Amino acid sequence: MAELHLRLRELRKKKELSQAEMAKMLDCSQQTYSRYESHTTEIPLEQLIRLAEYYDTSTDYLLGITNQRKAYPK
Repeated sequence: MAELHLRLRELRKKKELSQAEMAKMLDCSQQTYSRYESHTTEIPLEQLIRLAEYYDTSTDYLLGITNQRKAYPK
């Protein structure tokens, strides 16, 4: 899971979003989102799924299990 915080930051920056904007989308505080990216707080499963859906990728990609960014077919 060491990849998670790096991938979150990378994906957010590619979309040119601030941590505050991501926090609003996830309905959490900017401080909480910042802790997700700094790897000091575990991300709840519901938030992880929302992030994967938002970035159109898989939770496996976010977690560093795979390097294949494309989301799985539904």
